[in-house]
Amino acid sequence: MSETSSLTERRRAATQLEIARVAARLFTEHGAAGTTAEAIAAAAGIGLRTFYRYSRTKEDAVAPLLTVGGDAWRARLAATEPGVPLIPAVEAAIRDSLGAGDAASADLPWVRGLLRAAEEDPDLAAVWYRVNRDSEARLAPVLETIAPAADPLELRLVAAAATDAIRVSLEDWAQGESPEAPVELAVRCLRALTRGLAS
Repeated sequence: MSETSSLTERRRAATQLEIARVAARLFTEHGAAGTTAEAIAAAAGIGLRTFYRYSRTKEDAVAPLLTVGGDAWRARLAATEPGVPLIPAVEAAIRDSLGAGDAASADLPWVRGLLRAAEEDPDLAAVWYRVNRDSEARLAPVLETIAPAADPLELRLVAAAATDAIRVSLEDWAQGESPEAPVELAVRCLRALTRGLAS
């Protein structure tokens, strides 16, 4: 990949993330029914045709915001030395990426608003579940590099447990049903879901 194409891709990703943040704000403030693609485009300072070059639907526009946290924590996990105990490594990566002060954690208020809006919009909920499914699929190879000798089924279980721990904790936190911070909820969910696994 050339430097030019790499720069172009970074600019495109930055634009998509900015559009996603604008969309998340509008979904949070006006709900799914009260937010249109036209409103997102106008608030982002782009034309509607440009908006549709970056996103197929108004709901899809938020996917980069929902993806950035997962990308960050998988990158932290990928930096783990092979042979480190798997579940403690996953927990440490969750703590690092959801902890206060991390760049991804700055977007949590918008994620909260989106998850609340998704309760009333199946298309927005579908984007959330798709992002989680894709994150789980991308997590499995990362886990394999840390624990190459582990049972493949157990690696899949850890990937599913870690993804669901984060998903459930954010959903619970978004509804305000727990006084715990998202990071503490995620760790508690991870420990409950991985109890009995050898890794």
